[in-house]
Amino acid sequence: MKKILLIGTGGTIASDVTEDGLAPELTTEQLLSHLPAISGICDVDCVQLLNLDSTNMRPEHWLKMVRCIRENYGRYDGFVITHGTDTMAYTAAALSYLIQGSPKPVVLTGAQKPIGFDSTDSKINLTDAFRCAASDLPGVSIVFNSHVILGTRARKTRTKSFQAFSSINYPDLGVLRDGVLLRYIRQDCAAAPFFCDALDTKVALLKLTPGQDRSAADFLLERNDALIIESFGVGGLPEQGGFYDCLRDWMAQGKFIVLTTQVPSEGSDVGVYHVGHSLKANLRVLEAYDMTTEAVVAKLMWILGQTHDRAEAERLFYATDTGALDGVEAKGYDLYMVEANHTRADLEARMEAKRAAGEFSYE
Repeated sequence: MKKILLIGTGGTIASDVTEDGLAPELTTEQLLSHLPAISGICDVDCVQLLNLDSTNMRPEHWLKMVRCIRENYGRYDGFVITHGTDTMAYTAAALSYLIQGSPKPVVLTGAQKPIGFDSTDSKINLTDAFRCAASDLPGVSIVFNSHVILGTRARKTRTKSFQAFSSINYPDLGVLRDGVLLRYIRQDCAAAPFFCDALDTKVALLKLTPGQDRSAADFLLERNDALIIESFGVGGLPEQGGFYDCLRDWMAQGKFIVLTTQVPSEGSDVGVYHVGHSLKANLRVLEAYDMTTEAVVAKLMWILGQTHDRAEAERLFYATDTGALDGVEAKGYDLYMVEANHTRADLEARMEAKRAAGEFSYE
């Protein structure tokens, strides 16, 4: 029987009613006591690493999870992390970059209602997570409402419904039906994981709104090493308001800029319109293409935790494998299966082919 480590971090699944509203109160042992049938699926040990509302989750907590998994990796066949839903997608993306190529499952789950409520999704989600952790499901994933979602592809798209998460621009890895995992896609993995333990948290996010000028971008870039701009449609920046000069000036000072889109599906294609073409042709800002914003945030923190060299950072951002980090040869893990993210040339060729085939509409 597989041996699984349950790592508790708090969240709704572990919450109870208090005078000030729901708050994480239950330990991993208390969660497990609600699921006696788990003993028929796997052997479970428990660690209470944190007990947070996930709104309070921070990058240093991601590193704490990584250390816990790294220290226990040889003793367990898989890992289940209970987590609040609000920032679970950020954590899943971060762990995907910090624990690369894992042949063992690292499964995040949670709930929209606490495990002690009569009408709760906690029990099925946690049971499904253990089933997946005891299966051949390498890498980092979210298991929620019977869906298995790649760690870098998840986004919380519903605030209250049990179907809280969607897989963005990528198929589900699998589904669970009547207690059986039906796997559609198996992530590539290495013989052993590649762990990273450094993040640069000075990454900011700006959501563009009509009529905005460069002042907010200047404010954020003065205080951070990188800025992600969520633009409109397939991407671009207003020609009024000084944005082009803003990006040019700050990039000359070593800052990193990524353009993405506010639209959840199909991704960006910044070079299509005049408002984006010069940004790529002249400034060579980074483009997120079909990555989620959560994954872009996590990936930038991971990259800038390794290097601030512009050429190397761009290579890592568009990389299809990890290459060598800090003089240690990585395990050749193919990030294509993590984020469906190719080199710049590959992506531009792919987008041009889709345009020629009429697969995209830019109206």
